[in-house]
Amino acid sequence: MRVLVIDDEEHIRFALAMCLETDGHKVVAVGTIEAALEETARHAFDLIFLDVRLGTQNGLDYIKALLKENPWARIVVITAYASIETAVEAMKRGATDYLAKPFEPTQLTLLTRKVAERRRLERKVDALQKTLGSMDPESDFPTSSPIWRESIEFSQKIATATAPVLIRGEAGTGRGRLARAIHEWSWRCQGPFASISFDGRSIDTLEEEMFGAGPDTGGKVGAIAFCQGGTLFLDEIGELPMRLQPRLLSVLRDKEFEKQDEFIRRPSDVRIIASTSIDLKRAVETGRFREDLVMALSVATIDIPALRERPEDILLLADRYLAYFNREHHRPIKGFTRDAAFVFRTHAWPGNGRELRNVVERAVLVCNDEMIGLDHLPTNLMNIATKGRDSILGGYQIGDLVPLEVIEAAHIQQVLASAKTIRRAAAVLGVNASALCRRLKRMKREAENDKLAQ
Repeated sequence: MRVLVIDDEEHIRFALAMCLETDGHKVVAVGTIEAALEETARHAFDLIFLDVRLGTQNGLDYIKALLKENPWARIVVITAYASIETAVEAMKRGATDYLAKPFEPTQLTLLTRKVAERRRLERKVDALQKTLGSMDPESDFPTSSPIWRESIEFSQKIATATAPVLIRGEAGTGRGRLARAIHEWSWRCQGPFASISFDGRSIDTLEEEMFGAGPDTGGKVGAIAFCQGGTLFLDEIGELPMRLQPRLLSVLRDKEFEKQDEFIRRPSDVRIIASTSIDLKRAVETGRFREDLVMALSVATIDIPALRERPEDILLLADRYLAYFNREHHRPIKGFTRDAAFVFRTHAWPGNGRELRNVVERAVLVCNDEMIGLDHLPTNLMNIATKGRDSILGGYQIGDLVPLEVIEAAHIQQVLASAKTIRRAAAVLGVNASALCRRLKRMKREAENDKLAQ
């Protein structure tokens, strides 16, 4: 653990530091509360030993201030005047335990290991929560899309680096999920992870949330200080106010930051992952964003394709969501009807995976049949189904006395209109891209021949 010792007696500081370092901990020892507050402002500590008598000062009076900078730390009070009253008062103010002078090295070791065990259990609980979170249907990024798989593999490669990451993608594509995954894949996974979304709040509020506030304005711990040794995710970075952009650039370039209304530069050990749904280069051209900040953020850039750009994943994700919400809501639904699957494949999904997830959950809640059909889908999708079916059959119905090629050609044209590219259309149709190109050329020749014949 990282341990801070606060005691005005030099021989006590030396003895504590020696015992703790022998046990494998990293120790910083100071003799005044002022020096301690400077250290807690600069670094994150797991455990703090605090002497009750610090000259004319009472150490208990500073427990709250120490925890304000390091809210996750455990404080052990050191006193030569141990009493029930002192212990109770220390606990009321936020201390975890106390150590009475004089103490034996074995007492120190036992107490420290007890705190370390508590931190280990906290990490275990966190790991269990992550395990439960892994039941999320998209936790392992299921895909049959080459372009999405390539982005995931690149994310795994750069996860172990320390460089900033910029994730580009539309709303609902899972930018936050990917940012969390990069943190979990990195050596920073034992450190904290936090996120800030620039959602139209005031500049002062965002500044305090990111950088923290000095004692004159509330003494709040900002996200950058909280995430020391970990990762900070900045969602929709394109909306970051211009006034705060130079300060974020300082975090990225100089590894330093300043709290709101303070002029003390503090070291920063936090990895920044940012995301955007807008074109940052365009934002630079219009004067909304700094070009040097774009360059600093774009060391590793990851693009998440929209769901409509990877149609081969739509039914794969729909099946994952169905299994997930069957468990969540204790339902026995077996799958989707052909009509419902058709709608899923042809809908443009402007809300991406988030929209698909919501549609499937709603269908699970309202479905009393074995299969989810059109009646269980939102009205807008049912309308699309009716129009789409008429369009894709060119006005004909299944079983009409027309050549198969007529319906086949209409279907190909409809898929091409939705998939945008030959390769993606071929993936949806289940054919080779070269074979699809040959089929399109034949369709074009046939259309030209029909015009000549007319």
